[in-house]
Amino acid sequence: MVSDRSLEVLRVIVQDYVASREPVGSKSIVDRHAFGVSAATIRNDMALLEEEELIIAPHTSSGRIPTDKGYRLFVDHLADLRPLTVAQRQAIEVFLGQSADLDEVLARSVRLLSQLTHQVALVQYPSLSRATVRHIELVPLSDTRVLSVLITDSGRVEQRVVELTRTLDETALAELRTRLNAVVGGLSMSEAAAALTGPTGLGPPELQDLIDLITGTLRDQVGANRQDRLVMAGAANLVRTEDDFSGSIYPVLEAIEEQVVLLRLFGEMATDQHGVSVSIGRENAPFGLGETSVLTSGYTSHGDAARLGVLGPTRMDYSNNMAAVRAVARYLSRLLGEN
Repeated sequence: MVSDRSLEVLRVIVQDYVASREPVGSKSIVDRHAFGVSAATIRNDMALLEEEELIIAPHTSSGRIPTDKGYRLFVDHLADLRPLTVAQRQAIEVFLGQSADLDEVLARSVRLLSQLTHQVALVQYPSLSRATVRHIELVPLSDTRVLSVLITDSGRVEQRVVELTRTLDETALAELRTRLNAVVGGLSMSEAAAALTGPTGLGPPELQDLIDLITGTLRDQVGANRQDRLVMAGAANLVRTEDDFSGSIYPVLEAIEEQVVLLRLFGEMATDQHGVSVSIGRENAPFGLGETSVLTSGYTSHGDAARLGVLGPTRMDYSNNMAAVRAVARYLSRLLGEN
């Protein structure tokens, strides 16, 4: 157990260390913060925090830095989610509001979140389980190549090129497009996949081989579930914070390239009272990310849930980053709900 003043000492140690990357000493705390007690008293508080394994001396100097346990206590009980500035909120609305479809929205979201936090930003694609087919477009690229475009009610656009074995004229292609939209328009992904399985009666028998190629591609498109995919931005921020890692950052870079590992970590993170999930340091060791912290928040797209967040060294501005992650997630849910 530690006193309320000792907890406040921990708070300023975390905040000062995050800001300066320099170990924090008792004299610095007395000079910079209005505790109204002597440096000797602050040293006693720091000794208690060290006994509780909340801070540690990185070397023989008098300064201390937070441990993973100290960061955890700070995040759970001491962190204030500072509201984003008016400029930051406007940047979210303007930057994301310019997006045309889901792919662009998510790409812009991670770029913006990386800029707001100076960390690696990640966003998970929502499931297609509740999406329905809004429209199918077939675009001729050449005599034997067709672009199949699937558009869902959630704004997702899925495109694939179909290589035909022979020429399909534009009139026949337009008729097939009309029939496909009549058959699968408004259906869920699973219903659309079933409707495109087996004999479809979508055209004359002499074109059936070409129709099968196109409907087979569409079946793959509507059956795709991209929740196992992440979009990432800001990996260069890890290089800028390389000194925060005890060794090379390359194992971290390799770990974040393994999307299945990150997705598994996302799935195991519990959400706190702020609507944000935070996993710190050694809590991430099973995923090869023992020197990093990961902050995520959930967003929804037409009822389907997914996560977005940031990853960086344990020495990060938790208050600002948690607020940014939550704000972008909330705006993303609102934007995708409107679409």
